Amino acid sequence: MLIGYARVSKADGSQSLDLQRDALIEAGVGADGIYEDQASGKRDTRPGLDACLKALRKGDVLVVWKLDRLGRDLRHLVTIVQELTDREIGLRVLTGQGAQIDTTTAAGRLIFGIFAALAEFERELIRERTVAGLKAARARGRKGGRKFALTKAQVRLAQAAMSNRDTSVAQLAAELGVKPVTIYRYVGPNGELRDNGKRVLAA
Repeated sequence: MLIGYARVSKADGSQSLDLQRDALIEAGVGADGIYEDQASGKRDTRPGLDACLKALRKGDVLVVWKLDRLGRDLRHLVTIVQELTDREIGLRVLTGQGAQIDTTTAAGRLIFGIFAALAEFERELIRERTVAGLKAARARGRKGGRKFALTKAQVRLAQAAMSNRDTSVAQLAAELGVKPVTIYRYVGPNGELRDNGKRVLAA
Protein backbone atom coordinates (compact mmCIF):
# COMPACT_ATOMS: atom_id res chain seq x y z
CA MET A 1 0.00 0.00 0.00
CA LEU A 2 1.21 3.50 -0.84
CA ILE A 3 1.07 6.11 1.93
CA GLY A 4 1.88 9.77 1.19
CA TYR A 5 3.31 12.55 3.30
CA ALA A 6 3.28 16.26 2.40
CA ARG A 7 4.52 19.32 4.25
CA VAL A 8 4.73 23.06 3.71
CA SER A 9 6.78 25.36 5.90
CA LYS A 10 4.15 27.94 6.76
CA ALA A 11 0.71 27.59 8.29
CA ASP A 12 -0.45 31.08 7.25
CA GLY A 13 -1.70 30.05 3.82
CA SER A 14 1.21 31.54 1.88
CA GLN A 15 2.21 28.05 0.73
CA SER A 16 -0.15 25.41 -0.59
CA LEU A 17 -0.11 21.65 -0.24
CA ASP A 18 -1.97 21.23 -3.55
CA LEU A 19 1.16 20.69 -5.66
CA GLN A 20 2.45 17.92 -3.41
CA ARG A 21 -0.99 16.40 -2.95
CA ASP A 22 -1.58 16.25 -6.72
CA ALA A 23 1.86 14.68 -7.32
CA LEU A 24 1.24 12.02 -4.66
CA ILE A 25 -2.15 11.13 -6.10
CA GLU A 26 -0.66 10.93 -9.60
CA ALA A 27 1.96 8.52 -8.19
CA GLY A 28 -0.83 6.22 -7.05
CA VAL A 29 -1.41 7.32 -3.46
CA GLY A 30 -5.06 7.44 -2.49
CA ALA A 31 -6.40 10.82 -1.42
CA ASP A 32 -7.34 9.40 1.97
CA GLY A 33 -3.83 7.98 2.40
CA ILE A 34 -2.03 11.33 2.46
CA TYR A 35 -0.83 12.79 5.76
CA GLU A 36 -0.01 16.49 5.93
CA ASP A 37 1.75 19.06 8.09
CA GLN A 38 1.94 22.83 7.89
CA ALA A 39 5.04 23.43 9.96
CA SER A 40 8.73 24.17 9.72
CA GLY A 41 10.93 21.20 8.91
CA LYS A 42 13.05 22.10 11.96
CA ARG A 43 10.21 21.45 14.38
CA ASP A 44 10.59 18.29 16.44
CA THR A 45 6.83 17.79 16.66
CA ARG A 46 4.95 17.20 13.43
CA PRO A 47 1.63 15.47 14.17
CA GLY A 48 0.99 14.59 10.52
CA LEU A 49 4.35 12.82 10.18
CA ASP A 50 3.89 11.07 13.52
CA ALA A 51 0.47 9.78 12.42
CA CYS A 52 1.88 8.77 9.03
CA LEU A 53 4.74 6.74 10.52
CA LYS A 54 2.31 5.09 12.93
CA ALA A 55 -0.08 4.13 10.10
CA LEU A 56 2.58 2.45 7.97
CA ARG A 57 2.66 -1.33 8.00
CA LYS A 58 5.09 -3.99 6.79
CA GLY A 59 5.20 -3.97 2.99
CA ASP A 60 3.86 -0.41 2.64
CA VAL A 61 5.75 2.31 0.78
CA LEU A 62 6.00 5.89 2.05
CA VAL A 63 5.88 8.36 -0.85
CA VAL A 64 7.08 11.97 -0.53
CA TRP A 65 7.27 14.74 -3.13
CA LYS A 66 10.81 15.81 -2.19
CA LEU A 67 13.32 14.46 0.28
CA ASP A 68 13.41 17.70 2.28
CA ARG A 69 9.70 17.32 3.06
CA LEU A 70 10.48 14.37 5.32
CA GLY A 71 13.48 14.97 7.59
CA ARG A 72 14.65 17.98 9.63
CA ASP A 73 18.19 17.38 8.38
CA LEU A 74 20.28 14.61 6.86
CA ARG A 75 20.78 12.79 10.14
CA HIS A 76 17.08 12.91 11.01
CA LEU A 77 16.26 11.68 7.52
CA VAL A 78 18.64 8.74 7.81
CA THR A 79 17.13 7.84 11.18
CA ILE A 80 13.60 7.82 9.75
CA VAL A 81 14.57 5.71 6.75
CA GLN A 82 16.50 3.26 8.92
CA GLU A 83 13.40 2.88 11.08
CA LEU A 84 11.30 2.27 7.96
CA THR A 85 13.81 -0.29 6.67
CA ASP A 86 13.79 -2.13 9.99
CA ARG A 87 9.99 -2.31 9.73
CA GLU A 88 10.26 -3.50 6.09
CA ILE A 89 8.65 -0.33 4.77
CA GLY A 90 9.88 1.33 1.56
CA LEU A 91 10.49 4.98 0.72
CA ARG A 92 9.93 6.58 -2.68
CA VAL A 93 10.87 10.15 -3.57
CA LEU A 94 9.11 11.70 -6.57
CA THR A 95 11.24 14.71 -7.50
CA GLY A 96 14.17 16.90 -6.50
CA GLN A 97 17.67 15.83 -5.48
CA GLY A 98 16.49 12.52 -4.02
CA ALA A 99 14.27 11.48 -6.93
CA GLN A 100 16.42 8.39 -7.55
CA ILE A 101 15.69 7.06 -4.08
CA ASP A 102 13.32 4.12 -3.96
CA THR A 103 14.34 1.80 -1.16
CA THR A 104 12.15 -0.96 -2.59
CA THR A 105 14.86 -1.40 -5.27
CA ALA A 106 18.53 -2.40 -4.94
CA ALA A 107 19.67 0.79 -6.72
CA GLY A 108 17.56 2.95 -4.42
CA ARG A 109 18.97 1.26 -1.33
CA LEU A 110 22.49 1.84 -2.64
CA ILE A 111 21.82 5.56 -3.15
CA PHE A 112 20.37 5.91 0.32
CA GLY A 113 23.38 4.05 1.71
CA ILE A 114 25.48 6.90 0.30
CA PHE A 115 23.23 9.38 2.12
CA ALA A 116 23.73 7.47 5.36
CA ALA A 117 27.50 7.52 4.85
CA LEU A 118 27.35 11.29 4.28
CA ALA A 119 25.37 11.74 7.50
CA GLU A 120 28.03 9.79 9.40
CA PHE A 121 30.72 11.90 7.73
CA GLU A 122 28.87 15.07 8.79
CA ARG A 123 28.71 13.87 12.40
CA GLU A 124 32.43 13.14 12.40
CA LEU A 125 33.24 16.56 10.92
CA ILE A 126 31.18 18.31 13.60
CA ARG A 127 32.93 16.31 16.32
CA GLU A 128 36.37 17.10 14.89
CA ARG A 129 35.57 20.81 14.58
CA THR A 130 34.34 20.92 18.17
CA VAL A 131 37.49 19.24 19.49
CA ALA A 132 39.71 21.49 17.36
CA GLY A 133 37.83 24.59 18.52
CA LEU A 134 38.22 23.69 22.18
CA LYS A 135 41.92 22.94 21.67
CA ALA A 136 42.47 26.30 19.96
CA ALA A 137 40.58 28.10 22.73
CA ARG A 138 42.70 26.42 25.41
CA ALA A 139 45.86 27.42 23.55
CA ARG A 140 44.68 31.03 23.84
CA GLY A 141 44.00 30.70 27.54
CA ARG A 142 40.28 30.09 27.26
CA LYS A 143 38.58 26.97 28.50
CA GLY A 144 35.36 25.48 27.18
CA GLY A 145 32.38 24.76 29.37
CA ARG A 146 30.25 26.78 31.72
CA LYS A 147 31.59 30.14 32.91
CA PHE A 148 32.27 30.64 36.61
CA ALA A 149 29.72 32.64 38.56
CA LEU A 150 32.39 34.43 40.63
CA THR A 151 35.57 36.23 39.59
CA LYS A 152 38.92 35.78 41.32
CA ALA A 153 38.39 38.99 43.30
CA GLN A 154 34.93 37.84 44.38
CA VAL A 155 36.23 34.44 45.49
CA ARG A 156 38.92 36.10 47.62
CA LEU A 157 36.33 38.47 49.07
CA ALA A 158 34.02 35.54 49.84
CA GLN A 159 36.93 33.70 51.51
CA ALA A 160 37.66 36.61 53.80
CA ALA A 161 34.00 37.22 54.58
CA MET A 162 33.12 33.59 55.27
CA SER A 163 36.06 33.19 57.64
CA ASN A 164 34.31 35.78 59.83
CA ARG A 165 31.57 34.14 61.89
CA ASP A 166 29.52 37.34 61.94
CA THR A 167 29.13 37.38 58.15
CA SER A 168 25.60 37.01 56.82
CA VAL A 169 25.77 34.66 53.84
CA ALA A 170 22.53 36.09 52.46
CA GLN A 171 23.91 39.62 52.63
CA LEU A 172 27.24 38.57 51.09
CA ALA A 173 25.40 36.81 48.25
CA ALA A 174 23.31 39.93 47.63
CA GLU A 175 26.43 42.08 47.45
CA LEU A 176 28.02 39.69 44.97
CA GLY A 177 24.82 39.38 42.93
CA VAL A 178 24.47 35.62 43.37
CA LYS A 179 22.45 33.20 45.48
CA PRO A 180 23.75 31.88 48.83
CA VAL A 181 24.01 28.36 47.37
CA THR A 182 26.44 29.75 44.78
CA ILE A 183 28.70 31.07 47.52
CA TYR A 184 28.90 27.59 49.04
CA ARG A 185 29.97 26.13 45.70
CA TYR A 186 33.12 28.23 45.85
CA VAL A 187 33.80 28.77 49.54
CA GLY A 188 33.01 26.67 52.61
CA PRO A 189 31.32 27.97 55.78
CA ASN A 190 34.69 28.67 57.41
CA GLY A 191 36.23 30.36 54.38
CA GLU A 192 37.95 27.28 52.98
CA LEU A 193 38.18 27.02 49.20
CA ARG A 194 36.04 24.45 47.45
CA ASP A 195 36.69 22.94 44.02
CA ASN A 196 35.06 25.74 42.03
CA GLY A 197 36.93 28.35 44.06
CA LYS A 198 40.24 26.56 43.49
CA ARG A 199 39.59 26.40 39.74
CA VAL A 200 38.78 30.11 39.55
CA LEU A 201 41.97 31.10 41.37
CA ALA A 202 44.03 28.71 39.27
CA ALA A 203 42.64 30.01 35.96
